[in-house]
Amino acid sequence: MAAFLPRLVFPTLDSLPRSYFLGHHRAGLNKMKTMLSTIDLIIECRDYRVPLSSRNPLFEDNLAGRQRLIVYTKQDLGSEGREADKLREATIRRFHRPTPILFSSHKTPRSIRAILSFARSHALSANTLTGSRMMIVGMPNVGKSSLLNALRQLGVHKGKAAQTGDQPGVTRKIGTTVKIIDSTDSKEGVYLVDTPGVFVPYVPNAEAMLKLALCGSVKDTIISPTTMVDYLLYQLNLQSPGLYGEWSPPTNDVMVLLAGVAQKTGRLQKGGIPDFDASALWLIQRWRTGHLGRFVLDRVTDESLERDHLEIENLSGSLSQARRLGKEDRRQRSKARHVEAG
Repeated sequence: MAAFLPRLVFPTLDSLPRSYFLGHHRAGLNKMKTMLSTIDLIIECRDYRVPLSSRNPLFEDNLAGRQRLIVYTKQDLGSEGREADKLREATIRRFHRPTPILFSSHKTPRSIRAILSFARSHALSANTLTGSRMMIVGMPNVGKSSLLNALRQLGVHKGKAAQTGDQPGVTRKIGTTVKIIDSTDSKEGVYLVDTPGVFVPYVPNAEAMLKLALCGSVKDTIISPTTMVDYLLYQLNLQSPGLYGEWSPPTNDVMVLLAGVAQKTGRLQKGGIPDFDASALWLIQRWRTGHLGRFVLDRVTDESLERDHLEIENLSGSLSQARRLGKEDRRQRSKARHVEAG
């Protein structure tokens, strides 16, 4: 029997949506801009599993003029502490200098303490009588609210202040100011403002959109779950086909994998027919929670970081540009559907 050969390239899917910039994203960003004069630190969250794809240039364009801390969240879902993970983190830190970078998981107290320590040091240097006010921003479902809750719990020993969920859009408006560090005799406390996730104006390529969808930055109804699992299968095969070995032998055929999952987990319709959508959504959730390998979807090198930076800069700009690109994307996909139907 021939040795299994994984796909080295995922096929381009031009029919995928390339924009998810919604009305409440625009409204939230506009509100953030009006609050900027009261904020002395922006904490920008990016997903550790997609460190390039989860960057949103709108934050840099519209929230400029304030010191920024970049926090790569969900580290526990993309790293196993291997040498390759440490080298990747060093590459990211080096690229972003002098902007400070932290890697975090809201489940790991040590990483939360590191963010609190940074916030405390920043507040001490801010020289304000009313306390330091910080704003947490990021793409949808990147873990902002979970991070805020973790900072509050460890910082002032209080319960959850922000709602969280598996799908994007749980936070749709600017939240109330939440204390994360108590006052002292000489200093007021440190406060943090939760904000709604804001999607990138236009995703530069279809594969980046698949990565963001797989990480949960867009609702699971936007892209077919079978398509998402096909991309997940491509990534799993590059890591190790053994990651899905309990359901299927090594394969490049997503339907073979989904049929195996359906049979072995009981996700069957009448007559024993596999429920492919239910099986796909189950597999996606397994990966999102770290039960199907912990790895990064973006390829991170000095060259890829620079290339991504230039690509995003070319797409960066105003909200009117975001609307124009999104409208053109919808027009092209509608045209393609009509051609196929004809």
